[in-house]
Amino acid sequence: MVLRSAFLSIFLLTIAVGGALAQNADNTTSLFPQRDPREDQPKSIKEQLDKLRIEQEKKDHQAMLVRGDEALKISEELDTKVSTNAQLDTKDRQKLESLEKILTKIRNELGGDDDGGSALDPAADQSESDEVKPNERPKDVVDGIKSLRSTTIKLVDELKKTTRFTISATAIQTTNAVLRITRILKFWN
Repeated sequence: MVLRSAFLSIFLLTIAVGGALAQNADNTTSLFPQRDPREDQPKSIKEQLDKLRIEQEKKDHQAMLVRGDEALKISEELDTKVSTNAQLDTKDRQKLESLEKILTKIRNELGGDDDGGSALDPAADQSESDEVKPNERPKDVVDGIKSLRSTTIKLVDELKKTTRFTISATAIQTTNAVLRITRILKFWN
């Protein structure tokens, strides 16, 4: 009889402990609540993670500035080439495609989106009267490349004004303007 009651009590104790440790579907009720693993981290680990995040943000901002310089270099190469030839060949169109990819990355990093060509470029409104505005179709390839180069210069200037903490609406609009010009020139006959 004692042996039987001992087995019964062990069996009931096992069921009671299992039921006490059981949780419901939303994981909110438990006899022994679990802590968030991030709360268990020492302060030095949290600080280290913050430092790594800040370093990554700095690297991303530097990469965006380098992309801006690459875009300017490509537009200057195209300006030099077209000023002597006045036509776009296959290599020039490939450069325009790579310029478009670079500009799309810059716009995405700035947090921008395609504006559909409806907004005016604020930098173009302040420009000289003989310069082609980015929203207007240039009359020939030479004017288009000159407009591309001048607008890319404005973009790089805007990018240099930004920090990793800011979002520049002017830089996004200027990027969209350069993209519009690039797409026009890419399909120029």
